[in-house]
Amino acid sequence: MSLSSPELRPRRAGAYENPRPEVQELVPIDAHRILDLGCSSGSLGAALKRRQDAEVIGVELNPAYAADAAGRLDRVLSADLDQFAFDPAELGSFDCLIAADVLEHLRDPWAVLGAATAVLRHGGTAVVSLPNVRYWETFVQLGLRGTWPRRDDGIFDRTHLHWFALADALGLIAGAGIEVTHVAPRYRLRPGDWRSERAGRRFARTPLAPLFTFQYVIAGVKAAH
Repeated sequence: MSLSSPELRPRRAGAYENPRPEVQELVPIDAHRILDLGCSSGSLGAALKRRQDAEVIGVELNPAYAADAAGRLDRVLSADLDQFAFDPAELGSFDCLIAADVLEHLRDPWAVLGAATAVLRHGGTAVVSLPNVRYWETFVQLGLRGTWPRRDDGIFDRTHLHWFALADALGLIAGAGIEVTHVAPRYRLRPGDWRSERAGRRFARTPLAPLFTFQYVIAGVKAAH
């Protein structure tokens, strides 16, 4: 089934077509040029444009998402990020780079994020969001039930090619030349229920915190070399 099919897209809308307030929180208010990798239908970029004076350029592979994003953002490049050339001469430099739940879908997220930093100015901010494979349900599904689920979204999204725990996420970001400055865990007591985030926060100051963290939103700055 195509990701842009009429049947599947509505089921994925909550995960892939929302303004992502938790990501917005880590985008500097003074960022005037923002590059959104895997911009989907442009909801996040549109929200940032409403909030601040910013030019937002998106890169999106899915044609249906890209078409919608083109009406919301300043420019949308329809391209496969695994093959995209981050050419500073063509794109210019950016104050902020966003990769919100897209890197896990790529064949080589390490190469893509490393290449993307070429267009991020020194001192610029990168915001990366990744699902946490160390979430408790992974142990139930794999360890007890002996299966790896395939779902429309979430940790077990059928289109994921890579999986990250916090240490893996931090290594990915550091390897791209980004110095991590902020890690925001997003808790969830029950998979599929964002309303359970508050209940999941009860474990935030306990050794069980990683098991109830559904997602990490991480910010950092491009280091000068």
